[in-house]
Amino acid sequence: MTGPVRTRLTRLAPLVGGIVLLAAGCASNAPQDTLKPVGPQAKQIHNLVLPVFGVAGIVFVVILGGALWISIKFRAKDDDDFNAFPEQVHGHFKMEIGWTILPAAILLVVAAFTVLTIFDLAKEPKDPIRVEVIGQQWWWEYRYDLNDDGKFDEIITANDLVIPTGRNIALRIKSRDVIHSWWAPRLNGKRDAVPGRTHPLTINAPKAGEYIGQCTEFCGLSHAEMRIKVVAVSPDDFESWTEAQQARVWNPTDEQAIEGWKIFASTCTSCHQVRGMNDPAAVEGETSPSESTTPFEFPSQVNQVAGALPDLTHFMSRSTFAGAKFDLRKDTKECNALGLNWASTEEGIAKCLNRSDLEAWLRNAPEMKAMYPGETMSPQSRGMPNFDLTEEQIDQLVAYLITLK
Repeated sequence: MTGPVRTRLTRLAPLVGGIVLLAAGCASNAPQDTLKPVGPQAKQIHNLVLPVFGVAGIVFVVILGGALWISIKFRAKDDDDFNAFPEQVHGHFKMEIGWTILPAAILLVVAAFTVLTIFDLAKEPKDPIRVEVIGQQWWWEYRYDLNDDGKFDEIITANDLVIPTGRNIALRIKSRDVIHSWWAPRLNGKRDAVPGRTHPLTINAPKAGEYIGQCTEFCGLSHAEMRIKVVAVSPDDFESWTEAQQARVWNPTDEQAIEGWKIFASTCTSCHQVRGMNDPAAVEGETSPSESTTPFEFPSQVNQVAGALPDLTHFMSRSTFAGAKFDLRKDTKECNALGLNWASTEEGIAKCLNRSDLEAWLRNAPEMKAMYPGETMSPQSRGMPNFDLTEEQIDQLVAYLITLK
């Protein structure tokens, strides 16, 4: 390759690279597209952003165009022009007042509409459903206060935030460890989750669907894999979901699932919880079906200690796991159409359970998601370690998890 050709290619490389990067940022179906708002709060932000971008675009064109025009019109034609000292405008009162007042006026108008929008978005919503959002390395926990008693204890779930359409959802966002940031761009702007503080945010989904989001504050090794999914369903479906979430969990009757229960009770309950697994008869006088059909006598007390990691009580009602990084329900048109009830039947589980990723997670979680440095757990560790489970134990544990509907 000759010198001139190589020089031309070198000069073109940055331009080509810029075009490629610009094209890579364009997608017709991007799930986190801020320019396709759905919720009323997101639309308010969008209605503010568009005029501001318009003003910024005009300013950009005027300033850049003026700079180019001046550089061409007044370019030096010879050495005398190059050494000549141009006429100065310092002290030109009208010009200095003009280029001071005009930008200030533009910024004042933009600031006024911005402040009005901020105050409007901060208003307490009417008749909301209240949900406590807790950020943790690296997943989101959701706790619902359905009876407005100030206690977020009726439903405890993770990864999927299920809400009814057309209803204001008042989020109380906080953190258990470091600073995170909750952001579902098609529903509202981002809001930081700060340890020791609670930040409010209102969302509202006018139509059913899944709204994808992301933690937007760097929070450690798996920050980019700390994802958000808001699942908006009809009010009737939401009512059914809340009833199912508050229902008790029966102990398993299948022999393989019972063995999985034992593994879970001895290995997983130091961090996770399944509410009711240590209470075979949650209602006085009620008999668990497992008591009369299985030889195994479930203990009345299971050492469920921390409860600071995902509550798995109704694990199979979710569509994702591991901080929403992996699909629990296969991402196919047929399986997605089953919605929240995808695992309610044996056929649904057989067709739609993402068994390969779930088994891989149980086999070696740190290999699937960056969680903690080093080979051994320490007080600074985050995430699920490798428990060196055998393939038989993994099958048994999956058999138990499938019963958590």
